[in-house]
Amino acid sequence: MKPEPRFDTLLTLTLPAALEDDVLDFLLDHPQWAGGYTVTDAHGMGRGMRLSSTMEQVQGRRRSKQVAIAGQEESLRQLLAALAAQIPSSEVSYWLQPLTEFGRLA
Repeated sequence: MKPEPRFDTLLTLTLPAALEDDVLDFLLDHPQWAGGYTVTDAHGMGRGMRLSSTMEQVQGRRRSKQVAIAGQEESLRQLLAALAAQIPSSEVSYWLQPLTEFGRLA
């Protein structure tokens, strides 16, 4: 059995629900950068948040998605550059965090 690579970084993307299919299709097309990831529902709030619908304006938040990808920093930075070139959107935000450990329970 081949050991998993040492993941040292966690990339989190936050995006409007309307961009979910485009971003997930991109990730599926690039398994070298994102072999696996987690997608969760989220709500975006705060200054600078673009609230498009009347419902969003009343609630003061926007439905969004968060995508978490554990990987190696260099690969994740390559992913970000390619994603920005293919889907240049100021509505997609990201952050990179050090990942101290990644594993499986069995």
